[in-house]
Amino acid sequence: MRGVFRPTRRDFLKAGALAGGALLSGIGRSRPGAGISAASRPATKGHSSPAPIALLVLGGTGFIGPHLVRLAVSRGHGVTIFSRGRRNPELPDGVERLIGDRNGQLGALEGRRWDAVVDDSATNPDWVKQSAALLLDAVGRYLFTSSTGVYYPYLARGLDESAPPHLEAADPSDGSETYGVSKARCEHTVLDTFADRGVVVRPTYIVGPGDTTDRFPYWPVRFAQGGEILAPGRRDDPVQLIDVRDLAAFMLRLLETGRSGVFNVAGPRSPMTSRTFYRTARRALNRDVTLTFIDDYAFLKAHGIEYSIPWAMLEGNDAGMMSIRNHRAIAAGLAFRPLEDTLRDTLAWWPSVPEERRRDPKFAITPEIEAKALAVWRALRARGA
Repeated sequence: MRGVFRPTRRDFLKAGALAGGALLSGIGRSRPGAGISAASRPATKGHSSPAPIALLVLGGTGFIGPHLVRLAVSRGHGVTIFSRGRRNPELPDGVERLIGDRNGQLGALEGRRWDAVVDDSATNPDWVKQSAALLLDAVGRYLFTSSTGVYYPYLARGLDESAPPHLEAADPSDGSETYGVSKARCEHTVLDTFADRGVVVRPTYIVGPGDTTDRFPYWPVRFAQGGEILAPGRRDDPVQLIDVRDLAAFMLRLLETGRSGVFNVAGPRSPMTSRTFYRTARRALNRDVTLTFIDDYAFLKAHGIEYSIPWAMLEGNDAGMMSIRNHRAIAAGLAFRPLEDTLRDTLAWWPSVPEERRRDPKFAITPEIEAKALAVWRALRARGA
């Protein structure tokens, strides 16, 4: 089909290569709690690389972790990962692997010291309490990977870091709320324990190569298939997402520059609507597709289409979900690659996913749902309804 982007393995390896970009500095401590070492000071003009960091990653084998580890090694840092050892992603030579469990089995971390730790695997506040207590005098900085879900319910648009996260669940049966509260309590422990040595990043929906969910991959795969595509959402519905590689680079930058505090990590740089997203995907992947925009929320609900990330219905508790402010992170160095690159790289990576998952993906919009909804929509339009 004319105009279809057909990725190759070479495309993915080239596009997915992680490389440092900006002039960054490193952090280091002669001993936790002591004065800032020379490695902690901002890089001076003319330095092309940061001072090496001894980095501990709690996790490191899921979605964010491998990208972060590879980038850290490429920038000259020493990396240790701590995991249960159930996954074995391809990581650079020299990465130290410690085995244990966040649920009390932290023995492998005892008696060790690092310049910084990235907590990339916790949703359980008790896990964070245990690791924070153990590492308080063993690391310089503690960076916790949280979520914009701490703001749920999103009752207003334009939320920024000054909005207090929710520490108590009003409705324990609401999974979105309990998740957000758990993340918020984890944040609270980190910031309360480490004070100005604590760092929290709150990413929105994370996308890109290596995605462990079937949320975002739906769109690159669907556009590559071509034909008529159901594009849900009102004309002005905003969407937000962050490429996992941009998130990893920002996290590392925060540690290299000795930052502290809380940062919303949401892209793109400027607001984007769902229709702009769909048109960008068409331009990047398959110019021959036909987009059928359906903006009727009631119709979409009737056909079981309430989200397909990065689009989601923005009403009720989700009204402000896709309009989180990112200004503080941008000021601290958060950068964004073109959306076209994220779309193409995700499509190029998809063939490496296990065949069983590709054969039966958990896409929010199945071919059956889409075909039925489009047929009914066309019939309604033909009748002038």
